[in-house]
Amino acid sequence: MKRLILAVLTLTLLLAPFAHADSRTVILATTTSTQDSGLLDLLVPLFEKESGLQVKTIAVGSGQAMKMGEKGEADVLLVHSPDAEKKFMADGFGATRRLVMHNDFIIVGPSADPARIKGTGATDAIKRIAQAGAFFMSRGDNSGTHAKEKVLWKGAGVNPDGQKWYQQTGLGMGQTLNVAAEKKGYTLTDRATYLALKKGLNLVILVEGDSKLLNIYHVIELAPARSPKINTAGGKAFADFMVAPKTQGVIGRFGVDKFGAPLFFPDAGKNPAALGL
Repeated sequence: MKRLILAVLTLTLLLAPFAHADSRTVILATTTSTQDSGLLDLLVPLFEKESGLQVKTIAVGSGQAMKMGEKGEADVLLVHSPDAEKKFMADGFGATRRLVMHNDFIIVGPSADPARIKGTGATDAIKRIAQAGAFFMSRGDNSGTHAKEKVLWKGAGVNPDGQKWYQQTGLGMGQTLNVAAEKKGYTLTDRATYLALKKGLNLVILVEGDSKLLNIYHVIELAPARSPKINTAGGKAFADFMVAPKTQGVIGRFGVDKFGAPLFFPDAGKNPAALGL
């Protein structure tokens, strides 16, 4: 019996590493904007070279990314839906949540601008779109962009659900921009994705600069107690990398060569109150 117990214990110890995620692979669940803008194409290779780890990126909406985190299907999150993130942390799914960067949302549409929203504020713009019955393409995917859009509709006192002019794509930001261009409609997008894909879209920026359109990103390490599959060390390494001064410098320069201005603004270490959080 003692030999049997010893054998079982030995086998358990031998197999223990295989009960967890591959310690050399980090699963990053993130919003499509970080992927579509090209930012991750720059940052992930830098992290892999520096850490010796390999990143598997799953680009979905922020809501879906957090669902993956709740199920222990990711090791680290990079998301931009502050209200949902706060609930995620309060529910005990996250270990740490750190400010990384921001940019802004913009409302784009056809140059003809049938709803006459150019130069207005965000609230007035979507009221005009509703009143004109002009096509509006929503991601409709519980992403950070979709969450921001719903806040704007609510603030304007408009319920677009069920209206013929309001269409939900269920797609990522890049694909939704393509649909909006095809249908000559309006949509809410983060600036970085729009600029990265602007060529050939035939969509122009019509509303920008409103404080309601601030777009803030956090990196979240997951609580290991939620799942034995989480690569806690790998997730922490990626989170630390995102807020490191060197990485923050890379983020601040991203897009300058191509667009003449950065697509994201680094915020690690800043007081969240400075961004209205």
